[in-house]
Amino acid sequence: MSPWEAVAVFAAGLGAGTINTIVGSGTLITFPVLLAFGLPPVTANVSNSLGLVPGSISGAIGYRSELRGQRRRVLRFAVAALIGGLLGAFLLLALPSSAFDAVVPGLIAVALVLVVAQPRLAAAVRARRARNGTTAHRDGGIALFTGLLLASVYGGYFGAAQGIIYLSLMGVLLSDDIQRLNALKNVLAALVNGVAALFFLFVAHFDWTAVVLIAVGSALGGQIGAKIGRRLPPAALRGVIVVVGLVAIVQLLLK
Repeated sequence: MSPWEAVAVFAAGLGAGTINTIVGSGTLITFPVLLAFGLPPVTANVSNSLGLVPGSISGAIGYRSELRGQRRRVLRFAVAALIGGLLGAFLLLALPSSAFDAVVPGLIAVALVLVVAQPRLAAAVRARRARNGTTAHRDGGIALFTGLLLASVYGGYFGAAQGIIYLSLMGVLLSDDIQRLNALKNVLAALVNGVAALFFLFVAHFDWTAVVLIAVGSALGGQIGAKIGRRLPPAALRGVIVVVGLVAIVQLLLK
């Protein structure tokens, strides 16, 4: 890898770490860069997953204030993240690289609709519960756990826009501030990337130079993303999510 290529990979890691912490989809920055510099798709995907782990951890640390009082949720959803991430990592090596291509753009589109409609959907759900005299499950129940498990499988496999999917599910099924949900999203992404990376260390080929460059860049980006993301009001954060999601859909369709 030439010095200029190394700078480009580091910059991609910085951008990915920043955008992952704010919303997600950082893989759509780093993955094409690695492909452009000649890495095979699976090697690029594995190297990318390994490199983004420090960024996910950095983003979660940056959002630590919003994690207060969510210990129960973190422990519950961590199970889904670890199981799903490990299964997704296995599928990456077992299935052809095109396995998710037809599904992912539609999945992101549905997630974006849920993110935009989340305030109205949440209000409608609360009104219905008030009429029926029922209360919400404090952790979203089995529906949210299952949804996060499936999203984590996808995250371990490829992960582009997994943060958007997490936020859409939690936004509809949990009654909480979007910034607190974003903090929880960062923890789940760190767990998925971490368990997938641990699996890849033992069974997959990767490029150590790319991994280190992305790791350093994404760790710095995680702190930048936390500083920016935590200052965004809910409406602005939803706007960023929609813009990033639409860009992700276009990029995936044109790939």
